[in-house]
Amino acid sequence: MTPVRFSASTCSSFVFCFLNLSLLARQPLQSFLLFFRNRQPRLIHIPMMFSTLALNFLVASVFATSAFSSPITGRSGIRSPVRRHHSYPSFDNYNSIGTMSNFDGFYGQNNFGGHNRHQTIIQQTPELVCQSVQVNIVQQRLAVISEMARRVVTEFSCEVETQVIAFEQFYQSMGYFSDDLRRHSGYQVGYDQNIISHFDDWYNSDGSLCTDDWGFQGSDIGSQTVIVSGDNWVDSSSSTSVESAYYAAVNAYLVPNSYSYSPS
Repeated sequence: MTPVRFSASTCSSFVFCFLNLSLLARQPLQSFLLFFRNRQPRLIHIPMMFSTLALNFLVASVFATSAFSSPITGRSGIRSPVRRHHSYPSFDNYNSIGTMSNFDGFYGQNNFGGHNRHQTIIQQTPELVCQSVQVNIVQQRLAVISEMARRVVTEFSCEVETQVIAFEQFYQSMGYFSDDLRRHSGYQVGYDQNIISHFDDWYNSDGSLCTDDWGFQGSDIGSQTVIVSGDNWVDSSSSTSVESAYYAAVNAYLVPNSYSYSPS
């Protein structure tokens, strides 16, 4: 094992990594702390200051190896993080469940949540333009979609393992849209009109959910993307205001009076 050599630059790199990585790790750690504290109120009496220090120490311990590993030096001499590629496990025939026989084929191998995606823009005539309605209307529609996801997961699978894996895949795939909205992903903000068209196919004539194969894979999503115009994005200023909105939303579901995120 190669010994670690400490220097001023090493320490500064570690501090930088610690501050950034702790930001990424805080939410799951805080969620665990809140959950455990609520489940064991008679056993846990940790002051918030101590829990904050403990969480920071845990983050530092977890990521210390990565922070001190040999970095890649770019042309400008700036120390860049090492990119490591990991393979996702296969879920085909998971636990010998027959209905899981082609799970990996939906998004493709090593693409569990659909992070490797593509986008082909389709020009709409007439042009689609957004409309500003009360946010409660938006919340209602999203709530219906959320409840339909619960219904599909529970009615279309009797194996609880399949339910968990399929929902986690759905949950992760939805998370990438946040990066689109914040203009971080490089993809335009839009939706696939071909996939959306299957909303008309949800129900059978008797009101039950349709179990027909709709003939597409997750890898097809994005091949007929339409863009809705008319939003108020301004290149020179919206990045700041959108990040402020994002961090305000993130802080709304973090542990109260513990941590808060803010744009860098």
